Amino acid sequence: MNVFRLAGDMTHLLSVIFLLLKIRTMKSCAGISLKTQELYVVVFLARYLDLFTRYYSLYNTVMKLVFIGTSVCIVWYMRFHKVVKQTYSKDQDTFRHYVLIPPCFLLALMVHRTFTVMEVLWTFSLYLEAVAILPQLILLQRTKNIDNLTGHYVFLLGAYRALYLLNWIYRFFMETHRIRWIPWLSGLVQTALYADFFYYYIKSWKNNEKLKLPA
Repeated sequence: MNVFRLAGDMTHLLSVIFLLLKIRTMKSCAGISLKTQELYVVVFLARYLDLFTRYYSLYNTVMKLVFIGTSVCIVWYMRFHKVVKQTYSKDQDTFRHYVLIPPCFLLALMVHRTFTVMEVLWTFSLYLEAVAILPQLILLQRTKNIDNLTGHYVFLLGAYRALYLLNWIYRFFMETHRIRWIPWLSGLVQTALYADFFYYYIKSWKNNEKLKLPA
C-alpha cells in the first residue's frame, strides 16, 4: 500500500458513488453505457476470484466485495429497475462489447506472468479493463447533453487508472525494482483512451461550460 494506490482506490470508489448517486437520486441512467458496466462485472469477477483462495487483508477483501457488489447492482438497475431501465439510451449504446472479451482472453493465455488459472484471469481482467470504457466513450460522443454526474463519473474512472500507473512506478523505484509490463502497458492503453475526454472535461470545467465531446 502507498499513497498512489490508496488515492486510486478512493477515486475508483468515488466514481462508483457518483454513478449510484445519479441512478438512485435521479432514477436515471441516461448517458451511461450498459455495455461498459457489463464488461466491468466480467472484469471484477475474473480479477477477484482469489477471494475464495487467498486472504491478503481486511481492506483488500472489503474493497473487492464492494466493487463486485456495486458493479452487479448497477447492471441490475439498468436492466431490471422499472423506472431506471426506461431511461437507458439503448439506441445509442450500440457498441458490440462482446467482441472485446475473446481477444483479451486469448491475449491473457499467450502473454501472462505465470501460467496458472488465477494469474491468467487476473491478466485477462487487466486487458479487458483497458478497453472496457470504449462503449461509454462512444456513447458520450453521441450524447448531446452530458450531465455533471456522468462527466464526473467518467473523469474519476480515468483518474483512478492514472493513479494506479503512478502506484506501479512508485513500487518499481521504492520497493521491488521489478518491471511489470502487463499492468504498466494495459494501464497506459486505458489512460490513453481517456486523453480526449480529459481534455474536453478540463476545458469545460475551466470555461464553466457544458461538457460536450466532438462527434
